[in-house]
Amino acid sequence: MQNPPATPADEAPEGLGDDEYAFVAEVGVRWSDMDAFGHINHARMVTLMEEARIAWLLSAGEEYQPLITSAMIVHVDIRYQAQLRHEDSPLRIGMWIKGFRSVDFTIGYAIRSAHAEPGSRPACVAATQMAVVDVEKKTLRRLSADEKAYLKAWSRRLVSGR
Repeated sequence: MQNPPATPADEAPEGLGDDEYAFVAEVGVRWSDMDAFGHINHARMVTLMEEARIAWLLSAGEEYQPLITSAMIVHVDIRYQAQLRHEDSPLRIGMWIKGFRSVDFTIGYAIRSAHAEPGSRPACVAATQMAVVDVEKKTLRRLSADEKAYLKAWSRRLVSGR
């Protein structure tokens, strides 16, 4: 599957419920995550996405450890569609694999208030492109056939039939 790098706008996951993501995390919003205008600061949104991504990857099990420990972020793309505030906590963050290539994969995110309906339009859609590296050699490495199978199993397209 050859997909372009992270571009959340091309697949905004509107109308999907929690059971149509590879993983859904609930992440609490801290008061310090807010900016002077009362909504979640952009840099803090990246941190909240990281917390959700780590929860997903750590829940995956031992067989996924080589992939998890060798992945590093090379690109982040975030599109805000509505404000998120402290009272929207915890955020419900649905994640899936948007695609993968020989040395990287892209995680998609749909971020909603805990009070939003699961199938409602997300307040934020995002993507992180992750490259896999050989930690010892400090160079990019190719995804193995098993890793590609893991990534394919986490694809929302398979789950939702798209």
